Amino acid sequence: MGGKILIVDDELDMLELLEMIIVERTPHRVVTTNNPLEVPHLLKETPFNLLITDLRMPGLSGMDLIREAKKIDPDLPIIVITAYGSSQSAEESITEGAYDYITKPFRKDQIIITINRAMEWQTMKKELKTLKAQLKPERE
Repeated sequence: MGGKILIVDDELDMLELLEMIIVERTPHRVVTTNNPLEVPHLLKETPFNLLITDLRMPGLSGMDLIREAKKIDPDLPIIVITAYGSSQSAEESITEGAYDYITKPFRKDQIIITINRAMEWQTMKKELKTLKAQLKPERE
């Protein structure tokens, strides 16, 4: 069973490309928006398994979006995709809580592998939380 992925990019062509790649090659459902200001509302309204965001967007940058998303769901994996990649922005993205950082242009396989790894990571993190919660009463 697939998860639910939210993609935000101000470029409509990139949104369509990512949606097409994901829908064709994975069981995941995709929600897209070209307005980063909608993302906090969408994250509060619907549980997502993954957020994919551009770095440079008008209104709310990808870096700001990472911070906002982590306030709403600290366990949400976030993949940053950007045409303006630098080691500084990659480091900052990861420090702020992004799961991974991909520069454009990317290969289809690269994005699929990264999505699958991020989804597996989230599943393991949830399982770990569940196990810790089950063990906690035994320790007390």
